Amino acid sequence: MNEYMIQIGDEVREMTSAEIAALEQARADNAKIDEAHELLVAAKTSACVKLKALGLTDDEINALLGA
Repeated sequence: MNEYMIQIGDEVREMTSAEIAALEQARADNAKIDEAHELLVAAKTSACVKLKALGLTDDEINALLGA
């Protein structure tokens, strides 16, 4: 018995190889999306720190970043 099980309605069964491949691809895609989001958040944080160091106020920074 494989480790991949799926429930559709009342039926619980092993996943097919195509379903497993689709699941693994979705997991990989989600990991890439999570990584891209983390990089975006880090870049925005870095930008805010640099703008603050230049003497901008929070309101000015928010206006520049469209927040």
